[in-house]
Amino acid sequence: MLVGENAPNYGEIYVSGHCIATGYFNHDIMPLNTVKKLPESSFCCSVNEKGRQLYFKTGDFAQQLPGGDLVFIGRNDRTVKVNGNRIALEEIENTIRTHEDVGDAAVIFKHGEREIAYLEAYIVRKSGHDSVKNWISSFRGWLVDKLPLAMIPNRLFFVDSLPMSSSRKVDYNLLASLKCSVADIFTESEQIPDGNLLQTIKEAFCDALVVENVNNDDDFFTMGGDSISAAHTCHKLGINMKLLYTFPTPLKLVTALLDSKIRVPTRLDMEVFVGGAQLSKGTDLKINKPHGRLSSKLGEPDAENHPHKVLKLDGDLNIANATSFAINRCNKVMCGENYNISKSFQETWVGEPKGSIRKLWKVHMESCVDASPLIVVRENDIGFVQWEVKLEGRVECSAAILGDFSVVVVGCYKGKIYFLNSLNGSIVWTFQTGGEVKSQPVVDRQRHLVWCGSYDHSLYALDYQSYCCVYKLDCGGSIYGSPAIDDVDERLYFASTNGCMTALSLKAVPFSVLWMQDLGAPVFGSLSINHNGNVICCLVNGHVVAVDVNGSIGITGGPIFAGPCLSRVLYNQVVVCSRDGGVYSFNLDTGNLLWKHDLGNPIGSSAYIDEHLQYHSDRLICVCSSSGNIVVLRIQLCDEERYVVEEFGRVDMEGDIFSSPVMIGGRIFVGCRDDYLHCLGIQTSQ
Repeated sequence: MLVGENAPNYGEIYVSGHCIATGYFNHDIMPLNTVKKLPESSFCCSVNEKGRQLYFKTGDFAQQLPGGDLVFIGRNDRTVKVNGNRIALEEIENTIRTHEDVGDAAVIFKHGEREIAYLEAYIVRKSGHDSVKNWISSFRGWLVDKLPLAMIPNRLFFVDSLPMSSSRKVDYNLLASLKCSVADIFTESEQIPDGNLLQTIKEAFCDALVVENVNNDDDFFTMGGDSISAAHTCHKLGINMKLLYTFPTPLKLVTALLDSKIRVPTRLDMEVFVGGAQLSKGTDLKINKPHGRLSSKLGEPDAENHPHKVLKLDGDLNIANATSFAINRCNKVMCGENYNISKSFQETWVGEPKGSIRKLWKVHMESCVDASPLIVVRENDIGFVQWEVKLEGRVECSAAILGDFSVVVVGCYKGKIYFLNSLNGSIVWTFQTGGEVKSQPVVDRQRHLVWCGSYDHSLYALDYQSYCCVYKLDCGGSIYGSPAIDDVDERLYFASTNGCMTALSLKAVPFSVLWMQDLGAPVFGSLSINHNGNVICCLVNGHVVAVDVNGSIGITGGPIFAGPCLSRVLYNQVVVCSRDGGVYSFNLDTGNLLWKHDLGNPIGSSAYIDEHLQYHSDRLICVCSSSGNIVVLRIQLCDEERYVVEEFGRVDMEGDIFSSPVMIGGRIFVGCRDDYLHCLGIQTSQ
């Protein structure tokens, strides 16, 4: 039934039935005498001719059509979606209130022109409006360190007090009508220090925001900018993203870049501003010869000299390639000692097949799925849910599993790292960090540790046998991607959003930092180690870096938010996906561009190479675009230097995709922002 009195056939949806709960813990049911009265409780009761009737207050508002159908209007709570991200406005408010200069804060959600969704924050400062002009930049920088980019308000308003209702709660309906004198805050009448530099910045703003004109004092985020368009702008200008959030107008940004008193977080690519020559997309970048553990035969064309294993296996394991089992999106191979995996995973096709992709099954996850799935075993194709567990915060990182397949490890937005029983999902142990956990944990089997980064700028080493934290390191930036462990040299590498990569020695306790390298741009993707022991890292400015050789492997045409993809079946190549819609493959020895394929839409996740579905000379790569396209590429080696890349199959999903796919034996597992986990299969025309 609908409960409401403002308009006929309009109100809040109340549901009833035999499966309705009797109430919340310590929350009594309040009687509902008349259905026209809106109760305060989430549960209410009504007495009719059939006796006592229980109704659940959903918080969803709808309008009833003459035929009886309900048209959903909106919700009564303060959870909104901005650019596909589910955001609780209370979380932003509580974070802003923790600033030492803020007395109170309120955040509202708005739709502007052309249906652009954005956030507005109304702030009451303890010291009033006097020093707001000089304080606003440092406050924006503080927000970047405290909140995910999607949760940072686009507009900041400063008021003497927040409007209150008769019940002493913030009246959010009146906030939009407040007469905020913000002109003095967001405008400056200073002399333009460098006209050419300012014009370059304004052109970058116009390109990212898709507008014709930008004034000197126009705020990037007020005009509709978000984290994705900010990444495009910073990539084009060659600057750190934090600079744009701290100085969001062209005039403030150019002043900051030219002011020697302001500390610029990373190196600035001045070639962008002085008209330096641009590298073409097909340019082959030469780098120093990588050093490592390979023999001098590495340069010879004989492929038999190349090692093919990715991870070091236990000496007593003798498992054929047919039973090796890739279980995560990094194409690392993990084998279980006592597991008899069906040989059906290893399928061999011959000929020249053309294929298609069909949907097999899907599982509703109740919210958008951005994390990549962890595939442990695939017994059938029905998608049966064996167990599920509700964590305290939303999950955006992929899970990991211990070497004996007994415990699944995953982090959440409440800063907790969970150790779950893989058989029933029960919580074995939890560890609390100081910030959101967006990094996929990495299992260190030699030392019985799980390594995981946090938004609190720290890297943690957790002992999963004694259930304790044995090591914590301040990284100077948030960690989004997974660390990489070199078992041979006993080193761990990780990178953070401050643009630095760190090498950690694991040979003795306490662990020690070997070196830190400033890469010049934030790192959001996971790291990978190639057969030479060199660390492959993707930067948000479009560079792909091999750290040990002090140079770039290649430059793509757009920002990169995901990690590189290495596989034993596509030897000596690193596959990288970019926001410019391109899938790139670089030679790990020379850095030359081997091939490129344009998907036509931005890509925000890693590729996956199917190691268990082989042709005579071809390989299949699964790539997902942010707009919801799932594409399987067929890579054919015609000779030692020439590759033929073509689309094997393509399917369009109903939601955006930021989850990196996992492809095993012709089966594709991927999360989608339509709130489902999908399983798809490839078919050939033969």
